[in-house]
Amino acid sequence: MKKAVTSAHSCRRQGLASCLVLLLLAGSVLAAPQPGRRVWQRRTPPPADSLLATSLPADAAAQPPLRRPAAARLQELSQQHEFQYTDVTETPANPSLWDRLLSWIWDHLSRLLDTRGGHLVWNTLWYGLMGATLIFAVLKLLQVDITKVFGRAPRALPLAYEMGQENIHELNFADALAQAETAGNLRLAVRLGYLQLLKQLTDRDFIAWQPDKTNQTYLRELAASQPTARPAFAELTRQFEYAWYGELPVSAALYQRVRETQRQFGQQLSGAGRAAHLT
Repeated sequence: MKKAVTSAHSCRRQGLASCLVLLLLAGSVLAAPQPGRRVWQRRTPPPADSLLATSLPADAAAQPPLRRPAAARLQELSQQHEFQYTDVTETPANPSLWDRLLSWIWDHLSRLLDTRGGHLVWNTLWYGLMGATLIFAVLKLLQVDITKVFGRAPRALPLAYEMGQENIHELNFADALAQAETAGNLRLAVRLGYLQLLKQLTDRDFIAWQPDKTNQTYLRELAASQPTARPAFAELTRQFEYAWYGELPVSAALYQRVRETQRQFGQQLSGAGRAAHLT
């Protein structure tokens, strides 16, 4: 009987121990995180910022004493151009009519240039100007006569010879002048009279005529050989260039005055030539 009671107590203790083991295992399984299951944890608040929480005293060493430059140095700096400032004048409250007109033009021009079309026009004008400048520079370097490139073609004149290729030593000036005057081509008559004077100057060794020389070259040669004749010949050269190259309309009265001046100069050359021959 005693053994049976002892065995019953032993079985009871073993059962309680088994139950405790099972409860511990079940608790560990439940406490472990399972996949797909959220685990809620209480987050601890972050620690407070120490710089915000406490204020540090100002560092006396970080504030150096202020020094003022010497009066002589300030005077020297004030006399330099970089430190001489000018006061900006304010816009007058009542601008003049001219100021308002300029302001209106500038405002409208600025608005126009801010558009897409305005940018296109501005770029076109800018590049066109640059291109024209480049072309002009190239033509100048190549020594091309710009008046022949961009000027209008000379008018066709009834000449018995090729214009620009005249040989003054082969021309019959009396017949050529008579034909030009009869045909009413007074500009051509002025030209022929001027060429006749060039021949007289060449015959008297006052100039050295060449087909490729300019009128200014003849003026310089005449100034060196016969200085007193240069002013009158300069005036005749101006008249010829106005009538021929400038295409100045030559009336009958104007032609008579020019032709008479040419005759007087030719007579002076004849007298100067005889005087030079006698000396």
